[in-house]
Amino acid sequence: MRRPQSVRGLEALGRTRLSRHFYLRDFLMSEIGVIHAIPNIPDDPPRAIAHGRTLCETLLDPLVDTFGHIAIRSGYRSAALNAFGNAQGLNCAANDNPRETHVWDHPARVAACACVVIPWFADRHARGRDWRDLAWWLHDHLPLSELRFFPHLAAFNITWRPEPWREIASYVTPRGLLLRRGTAPPDGRAARYADFPTFRSAA
Repeated sequence: MRRPQSVRGLEALGRTRLSRHFYLRDFLMSEIGVIHAIPNIPDDPPRAIAHGRTLCETLLDPLVDTFGHIAIRSGYRSAALNAFGNAQGLNCAANDNPRETHVWDHPARVAACACVVIPWFADRHARGRDWRDLAWWLHDHLPLSELRFFPHLAAFNITWRPEPWREIASYVTPRGLLLRRGTAPPDGRAARYADFPTFRSAA
């Protein structure tokens, strides 16, 4: 499968189903691409699809199964779009940064990331709920690699890797690392999310 060169080709690529709840098109929207007229199209569609499919099946589908609808804030980024975003200071890490995993088809990296919002939790966060309650729930229920939380809507990056780092960080107070790679999480954390919905996953 080659990079599409036509509207029909891109339509067909976007219809690729990644999992029970998601299609590739769900992850191609980019404000950077729209404003700066940079196509957000995979350079290596099979690689992007393979990594995106695992991200959806292992991490995102269970979120929908448990909490209902989730919103994709940022998903796939082409290498050209991500490099432009980094150069312009638009919250994109450099392409060669091992933590940059929005470029699902990066030739030297097996990983995929999406920035998502869970409305169920965003409503509670707006009323003062601590982001760490969700962070520990995610850590304890999903085989994720990294989590990074952001101030607006309790949005967070969630990353899949074949060998998870198990790291949690945040730009929300308290900022910084909540869980460093290779360290054990604290005891008693389950009490923070005792009122969360029962975990569900068809997988």
